[in-house]
This record gives sequence, C-alpha cells and structure tokens, in this order.
Amino acid sequence: MYDITLLGQNAKRAELEMTGIPAALKNQALGAIADALLENTNAIIAANKEDLQRAVKNGMSQAMQDRLLLNAVRIQAISTSVRKLIEMEDIVGAVEEGVVRPNGMQILRTRVPLGVIGIIFESRPNVTVDAATLCLKAGNVVILRGGKEAITSNTCLVNVMRGALEKTGLPKDAVQLVEDTSHEVAEKMMQMREYLDVLIPRGGAGLIRTVVERASVPVIETGVGNCHVFVDASADLDMAVNIVDNGKTQRPSVCNAVESLLVHESLAEEFLPLLQARLEQHNVTLHGCCATKKILGDSVLAATEQDYATEYLGYEMSIRVVKDIDEAIAHIAKYGTKHSEAIVTRSLENAKKFQQRVDAAAVYVNASTRFTDGGEFGFGAEIGISTQKLHARGPMALRELTTVKYLINGDGQIR
Repeated sequence: MYDITLLGQNAKRAELEMTGIPAALKNQALGAIADALLENTNAIIAANKEDLQRAVKNGMSQAMQDRLLLNAVRIQAISTSVRKLIEMEDIVGAVEEGVVRPNGMQILRTRVPLGVIGIIFESRPNVTVDAATLCLKAGNVVILRGGKEAITSNTCLVNVMRGALEKTGLPKDAVQLVEDTSHEVAEKMMQMREYLDVLIPRGGAGLIRTVVERASVPVIETGVGNCHVFVDASADLDMAVNIVDNGKTQRPSVCNAVESLLVHESLAEEFLPLLQARLEQHNVTLHGCCATKKILGDSVLAATEQDYATEYLGYEMSIRVVKDIDEAIAHIAKYGTKHSEAIVTRSLENAKKFQQRVDAAAVYVNASTRFTDGGEFGFGAEIGISTQKLHARGPMALRELTTVKYLINGDGQIR
C-alpha cells in the first residue's frame, strides 16, 4: 500500500534544509526549472499525450480537455511565468514593522515561510509548476496531489523540477508528488497534521467541499467561481457586450469566467439581442428567466434555481432580468461564491454602491472578471483565488504563502 507519510517525513527534512536559503539560490533554482521545462518540452508533451488519450477514451468534455492540454506554446508560457517569479521581490525575512517597548525590548515583525504546504488540485497540469515554484520562491516545501486525469503529465513535470533542484544544490524533496491518486490516499493526506502546516484545494466545488469537510489540517479555500456581470440601466451597450463576451468565451473553463448575467429591465430588450448575436459565434447555450425567453425566444432554455447556482466551466450561461441594482445585488448574495463580480454602468453612485455592498474577493466596475489573476494583478503566478476571509483573499501569491514571526531582542528584561 502507498505510504504517503514517507512524503511527509521527506518534506520535514527538506523544510529544515530550506531554512535560511538565500534569495539568490532560490532564484537560481527557479531559473534552472524554467530552463529544464523548455529542454524537456518533447518529453512533457509526450507524457501529456497519454493523459489526453485517456481523457478522450473516458469521454472528458472539450472544456476539461483544454484544461489538461500542454503544448509547446503553453510550456513556453509556464517557463516564462517561472522566470517572472525570479523578478519578484523576495519577502522572506522582510521586517514589516518594529517597535521598542518602554522596557527597552525591541520587537520586529518579519515574514517567514508557512512551512510544508499540501496542494490538492484537479486536471490542470500547469498548476503543478505554478504551485511548486511559488512555494519555492516563498521558501516553502510542497507536496502536490493532482488528479488522476493528469498523473502522467504531473509525474513528468515534477521529475523535471526535482532534477533542477538537485542541480542547484537544493533538496529535491522540496517538491514532491503523490503518485497514488486514489481517494483513500487523498484523505490520508488531509489528516497529515504532523507533517503539513496548511492544505490548499484548487478545483471544483466538490473537491473543495470534500477537503474542507474532511481535513484536520488547516485549509485555505480557493476558487469556485460563480461569477456575475450586472448590466446596469446606464451601461454602455457595446462595452457591456464586450465585457460579457470576454468573461464568458475567452477561456470558459477557468474560475474567473462569467457564469451568470443580470440585466436591468429598462435595457433588456435592446441589449439581450446584441449579446445573443455575439455569443452565438461561440455556440453559447443560454438559460434564461421568463423575461429573457420572451425577448430572445425558444433558443433560450428555461433557467432553474440550479442554473443560477451553477459554475458551468463551459459555453453555457444563465441570464436574469432584474428591476434594479438592489435586486441584482440580492441575486449575487444568494447565488455568488464570493469570487469575482462586475457591474457595467455609467452611474458613479451605482458603481460605488455595487463595490461596497457586493461581498466578493474582487469587485469590478466596467471591466472583465477575467482579470482576477495573480499575473494580471502584478503579483506574479498564483496558487489560486481564495474566496475565504481569513489569512488570504483573492489571488494567492507570494505574500499569502508566508506568515509572521516576531523577533524580540532584549538585554535581560524579565516580567
């Protein structure tokens, strides 16, 4: 039987070796990983091809196959994202603030790595590299558990990274992969409090719910994205069409894609046909309320409660016509997942009201929700989008992979 505790033991040893590693050496290792990814492009593509062949055989959707796919262009992009991490400031050891107490004690608040991080994710093999290199830059050790759909790709990618770590003198066990993708082993990982400091699930609602409910290791929740766009009464219609189209069709399989549209009743008759014409170019299936169906006809499916609560991750979207901004905000409060929400409006008052009252990690005015991303925010690569409120919220980049340590210096003070 697969013994995942061995990975935990390896990780704790690697954590000790990683303590105090200078930024220059971490950056050297990141550069070696970026180079190794490009040098092993053919091997990575060959491994990924095996996963894709299984995916087709098992009837995986086109959207999910797109998540799984690795090609030369995507591998180049992954390598480039690793290089961008090298350029990011190393915040480990940074002194955030300091104070001298009346008794003369000096107290410094500094940033330190979280320690050993476990990451459970689904079928996107690019996450394997993003997660490992982000953890490395922040001085952490990581144990990765990807889905069975990408196991061949993930194994190849992790072996490439471990080889690069060894070449630069860092412990290869700073990055490890759980090679048994069974649910039983995943649940054992969720209970590894002795070895894991934090567990981060990245994937669909089912995965995140399972980890939150069953883990004894502290969990940071990431990104189910039932994201909305509200087209307000004063919206620029061309802008609204572009924002909804981009949010829905630019890459529908990701968590910051738009899943639901809310339209003010005063412009629904003019706006919805314009939007439908654009979305028809991508064969987007629409699920609409009675008012939507009355305007667009039988090409629109009747929306159910479940439709409004669904993260489609494909070329589908729900639509509801609302009487005002308050009804739009109430709808988002009921069905949203606190990820990313947007309003298209020319009203300064409504823009301010929407951003104040909508509870989400990212709230947009006149821009696509597709920008909720570590790279787009200038943070570099990300582990995921946190939808919770403790410790981290929004794109989880380097800072969110560190914690606080207080350093206290005295000269004999006693209490």
